[in-house]
Amino acid sequence: MPRAGGGRRPRSAPGPERLQKVLAHAGLASRREAEAWIRAGRVTINGAVATLGARVTPGDELRLDGRPVHVRAAADVRAFLCHRSPGEPLGEPIGAASVAAGERTAMLGRLPRRLGRRFIAVSPMPRADGGLELVTSDGGLAARLQRGVHGFSSEFGVRVRGELSAMQLRGILGGELDSGAHLAVERCDTAGGEGANRWYQIAARGASGREIRQLLERQAALVSRVLRTRLGPLALERSLPRGRFRELTQEELRALLSGPAPLEDGAADG
Repeated sequence: MPRAGGGRRPRSAPGPERLQKVLAHAGLASRREAEAWIRAGRVTINGAVATLGARVTPGDELRLDGRPVHVRAAADVRAFLCHRSPGEPLGEPIGAASVAAGERTAMLGRLPRRLGRRFIAVSPMPRADGGLELVTSDGGLAARLQRGVHGFSSEFGVRVRGELSAMQLRGILGGELDSGAHLAVERCDTAGGEGANRWYQIAARGASGREIRQLLERQAALVSRVLRTRLGPLALERSLPRGRFRELTQEELRALLSGPAPLEDGAADG
């Protein structure tokens, strides 16, 4: 028999949480959208119209427009790494007319619906480009990840027409955008190519796919493709085919949420 006092302590019940946080956690909306729903009187708690700032417990009955809201346990909060093909829609709704016209099914439409009706992409790539996408059905987690990824270093494979000149490479490493802001570009390396096309591997801290494309086009480079291959601690492994996804491990989630390493001296210099 276990010694007195040596058994496990009972797990305490979760305390009350703000209603907008619970709705976001349920994968229905961002917190800002949830607040708008509450103000509009669309949400009820145990049959009474909810007010902004209300707190709820797991035993409360929540309804949105009269429909029950099923709150997931914390263990169900998940995020996914997706390998999106260039041109493949990420999350746009595809109707029958679009399918008949040859549109492909949106990538987020293939994720497990039991985890939420609304998946949110974190720093998504432009539709014309592709590669690594990070998504979750939890609005609160998406907001935390969105804030964090801007400080991470990311890598992109970029295909251009012809070979970049020394002057163009210097301009890319300078990191200047049309707005006058500067990206912290860490490197721009050649990565092979065939025919008239050449591939370059670019690493930059806090860069989006749109900014990488703009960075090269500002140097008069003819860009035909931008693929994100790494986002902070996440890498797009070769074993994950295009159009497929995998769930992030708890270790990967912790690494994302813990934030990036500080910039080294001179890393942000233009």
